[in-house]
Amino acid sequence: MSDLLRAPAEIKYAEELDWLESVDDGPKPFSWRLSPKMVRLFILGSERSDGLDREIPQKWFGDRSLVERAVVTLASDRGLLLIGDPGTGKSWLAELLSAAVCRSSTLVVQGTAGTTEDHIKYSWNVSMVIAKGQSRESMIPSPIMTAMETGAIGRFEELTRSTSDVQDALISILSEKYISVPELDSDSIVFAKPGFSVIATANSRDRGVNDLSSALKRRFNFVRIPVVTNRKSEAEIVRFRTEELLRRHQIELDVPPTLLDVLLQSFADLRASAAAAGSDDEKLESALSSAEQIGVLEDAILHSNFFGERELTARTLASSLIGSLARREPEDLAILNKYLHGVVEPRSKDKGGAWPEFLEGGRDAIATLS
Repeated sequence: MSDLLRAPAEIKYAEELDWLESVDDGPKPFSWRLSPKMVRLFILGSERSDGLDREIPQKWFGDRSLVERAVVTLASDRGLLLIGDPGTGKSWLAELLSAAVCRSSTLVVQGTAGTTEDHIKYSWNVSMVIAKGQSRESMIPSPIMTAMETGAIGRFEELTRSTSDVQDALISILSEKYISVPELDSDSIVFAKPGFSVIATANSRDRGVNDLSSALKRRFNFVRIPVVTNRKSEAEIVRFRTEELLRRHQIELDVPPTLLDVLLQSFADLRASAAAAGSDDEKLESALSSAEQIGVLEDAILHSNFFGERELTARTLASSLIGSLARREPEDLAILNKYLHGVVEPRSKDKGGAWPEFLEGGRDAIATLS
């Protein structure tokens, strides 16, 4: 695993999944590797009441009921649609669910304007077709077809980014549970095996790009993933991801709790400002999600490690925040400048601590970008 830039969940947590499978005596739907209770435990972590001989760490931070509804949906005939703002952990939850249920999270179709029916059904190896004609051997199955043939979970990222033709093709797969291959004279239907399901994700900010038809909506159970605003949960998410980052890069660098508090408070302030804004021009383009916070902190940590004194400072954190969130010029810079003068400056005078240095670093960053 050390030679992989990013190992999928079933490889990253292989030893843990093997152990959970060895102690799991609960009923399993279809060909599931873990029972629904163990799937939930793998994702949300263990508690003392679970009576396990080892601790299972929490990997996704969110409402317990959302995970339970997602697991129940995968055991049904319906597909699962995770919908929410960017950076709310939809794809990570989909990956963890797939890894726990079937130990395969890489059967993924990425929805874009260029996604075609071939991407969710099949295509052909042209050289083999020329040499031997069309056959099952010369057919290239899509990740969704592979999931059907193996009774696994297929994933469809950013469903609303794909065109209506692609979405219509998915309706047939979810309804009939088979794909017809009219080019073949025999063996021309690929049937789904028990355990097959589809987890799709959709960005709630993409509403209106390619809206889902009512027919496709009926084939999915919707699970809405909210932006995490609970301070404690948000801190846990950021710490969890930051520790992973430090291990991956083999960086020995402390993140002072005071600076983590500054980061969390800054995002809370900016969210409140966005909620009170009268128009989109008065809001940052960023979703201000937990993923955005992790990105800001990652940028600051790497900068401190490579170009700083191997110590995270409030100045570096402020510079990373401005650089990460200022995407539109001059609108975002104006919003961030207003935040520094209207909120951070009074707070730095009243509370002191890391805030004065954070204010100075933010001002310097805005001056550089202006």
